[in-house]
Amino acid sequence: MWNAAVHAEYLHDHSDYGFDVGNVRFSWETLKAKRDAYIGHLNRIYRNNLDKAKIQTIQGHARFTSDPEPTVEVNGKKYTAPHILIATGGQPSVLRDDEVPGASLGITSDGFFELETLPKRSVIVGAGYIAVEMAGILSTLGSKTSLVIRQTTVLRNFDSLISTNCTKELQNSGVDLWKNSQVKSVRKTDKGLEVTIATKDPEKKNEEEKIRTIQEVDCLLWAIGRQPNSAGLNIGEMTVDTDERGHIIVDEFQNTSRAGIYAVGDVCGKALLTPVAIAAGRKLAHRLFEGKKDSKLDYSTIPTVVFSHPPIGTVGLTEEEAIRSRGKENVKIYKTSFTPMYHAITSRKSQCIMKLVCVGKEEKVVGLHMQGLGCDEMLQGFTVAIKMGATKADFDKTIAIHPTSSEEFVTMR
Repeated sequence: MWNAAVHAEYLHDHSDYGFDVGNVRFSWETLKAKRDAYIGHLNRIYRNNLDKAKIQTIQGHARFTSDPEPTVEVNGKKYTAPHILIATGGQPSVLRDDEVPGASLGITSDGFFELETLPKRSVIVGAGYIAVEMAGILSTLGSKTSLVIRQTTVLRNFDSLISTNCTKELQNSGVDLWKNSQVKSVRKTDKGLEVTIATKDPEKKNEEEKIRTIQEVDCLLWAIGRQPNSAGLNIGEMTVDTDERGHIIVDEFQNTSRAGIYAVGDVCGKALLTPVAIAAGRKLAHRLFEGKKDSKLDYSTIPTVVFSHPPIGTVGLTEEEAIRSRGKENVKIYKTSFTPMYHAITSRKSQCIMKLVCVGKEEKVVGLHMQGLGCDEMLQGFTVAIKMGATKADFDKTIAIHPTSSEEFVTMR
């Protein structure tokens, strides 16, 4: 879906590059059919791989029993083993109608993939990466899109440079941003949904809350966080510890509080990324079945890409985190902002921003943050360097590749 949105962006630039594209139309239906077929193809591949490995697949809902040994029951049949792994993932958080009247009239990111047509009018609620990605995709493909956030910026857990710039890029791209706002109610009308929103600037304490509505909404999408898929597992029977949100508590080796039961992935509530779950599962398998007793995943320096417009790449400590952990006097920041060469002749402009977070006299690079064209593909290589302990001097010794955006990281002064 993001790739389709990128095509839509490039269409705006074709005339600047000398192409007359004429009347171009977009078909959500065609894209959805091809996407769904591809996902079905992937599902078959994964199922075939399980079959080839002679892994028994049991379809159903598992829950732990009260048996002395760790045991799960599926469809009335009990299963036990020396090792039981919980990898049930997470799901989008939802609001109840008694919390926000009419909340159930909206959808989540799961429902986004079921949309049969492109909504003419969309409202996204949330400030995290899913909200940012959904808003970017819908807006770029032609849906008039509003994004409702509780504070003044999106991606507040990211480096402040990224948070501020992404908020600006959303607004520049045409997303209608409702800051310091919350949805108060949702009502269905014969022309679509009516979304009532309350806005209150915390800086203006004497100012009354503003109540406004967005009319004729085709798609209200809640992107307000995720919760673990642990509620139906009956893990209390196994005395497996969880936190207050239901995430399964594990140690550095993915062990739960009950011997023989392990957990990896989003259900643990840490670094909610598919590659993290895969890597943790592999490390656990090496420890349990290959005798590598020290095998565990290093959860530091995990790279993350947000498929915004333009994309974001980030790894390591933010500037704020580095100052808190190392002290301001031990932190050196290098940053730059420029217009990528692609946009040199386009009327549509988008900046590229970059930041290096360095610590100590040796200026070890502990954080790298960027937003701009190609930043999604740049990040992996820089992550290897940072994981190996690269310093600013190592970056400076590296010959630049010109003309690229990535060369800015090795020419910062």
